[in-house]
Amino acid sequence: MRPNEIIKEICGLPLQKRMYVIKKSIYWIRKQKDTNPMEKAAEALYSDYKNDNRLTAFTALDCEDFYETRRDLVNKS
Repeated sequence: MRPNEIIKEICGLPLQKRMYVIKKSIYWIRKQKDTNPMEKAAEALYSDYKNDNRLTAFTALDCEDFYETRRDLVNKS
């Protein structure tokens, strides 16, 4: 359904049902917006990471290979 069709259908409802639809729509929009805590945290810390090089110092190693030393393999010899 297109937005204009939805609005037209809502306008055809009695006033009390229109208010209910609007109230529930606003509730779900707000709930959907607030349900991503990782996005909120990233936005809150963005300026810190942008301005403080100590927080991003290890990103210089992002392109280097990583080799895991496994303790169980080292002790078998």
